[in-house]
Amino acid sequence: MRWETQSLEIEADGALPGLQRIPGLVRSVTTPDFAGVTFHEVLARSVLNEVPASSDVPFRWTVNPYRGCTHSCRYCFARRTHEWLDFDAGRDFDSEIVVKVNAPELLAREVARKSWSRDHVALGTNTDPYQRAEGRYKLMPGIIRALAGSGTPFSILTKGPLLKRDLPLLVDASATVEVGLAVSIAILDDQLHQSVEPGIPSPRARMSLVRAIREAGFHCSVLLAPVLPWLTDSAEQLDEIVSRLAAAGASRVTMIPLHLRPGARQWFMRWLQDEHPALVPRYQQLYGRGAYVPAGYKEELSARLRPILQRHDLDRRRTVTAAAGFRGTRPARVDEQLSATPVAGQLRLY
Repeated sequence: MRWETQSLEIEADGALPGLQRIPGLVRSVTTPDFAGVTFHEVLARSVLNEVPASSDVPFRWTVNPYRGCTHSCRYCFARRTHEWLDFDAGRDFDSEIVVKVNAPELLAREVARKSWSRDHVALGTNTDPYQRAEGRYKLMPGIIRALAGSGTPFSILTKGPLLKRDLPLLVDASATVEVGLAVSIAILDDQLHQSVEPGIPSPRARMSLVRAIREAGFHCSVLLAPVLPWLTDSAEQLDEIVSRLAAAGASRVTMIPLHLRPGARQWFMRWLQDEHPALVPRYQQLYGRGAYVPAGYKEELSARLRPILQRHDLDRRRTVTAAAGFRGTRPARVDEQLSATPVAGQLRLY
């Protein structure tokens, strides 16, 4: 299918633990372009995932063409999902990537059913659909065409500038359905970025993506996420990043403090111990009662950020008019959708 000169055909019986139990495994693939990474190509039975009605998130459907992510963010909340495949939530999550190679064709069939209600579909809720593998597998163009062709509104959250490739296609899609685009960025310091999220393109590249989205005629929400306590949460740091986002044309900015769910917690704290050991006791105290920061810290952080957002006219409460020239495109509340807190164990986003 792809990687013709670099593929390794395997039988399911020889698959890594967990993958033996997954019907549809086609092969596992390695390539010099992705040193240390193995791609497990599977034929999925379904790619349109229904979110339980009991969930707090405001969208009911998701699509995730990849499991695992080469962004390698130490803080990624999705890490624990890899344990369901008998992989670990650390290096395996970064390097054992499951690719649903039939996602575009399968989604097109699923949304063509008479029973499909054309509810909003969110992409990027678990792992990034524009991680580096997308440059090879090119699943997103077919996914976009399937959704737009069926009249299904959708939104995309990404850290990957690769989305630029599909902007013309997204412009075409926005003529018939609502399309929401959002970028996640919270770290400007290059050294910290390379240490805590080593697989993501640079902050400058993601600022360029915000600018490109706006130049294409879309609104662009930005998730200032995650804000790292005592590493990226000072008033000066927040002012600098919001100023740059405003200059890049961001339509709205929403802040989300770091949360440390099981799986991500262990991996992040190991990194913190190696890189910033003096902060370990403070983090242990801050997150001593669970995955989320206490209300007091969040209120203090919001108080620092609120006047900065207001000064740059990026307060999330601001009403933004629809972009002229794109029928059906209004500023989808992607930030609100993805900052909602799902109840652990109730939300299947893979």
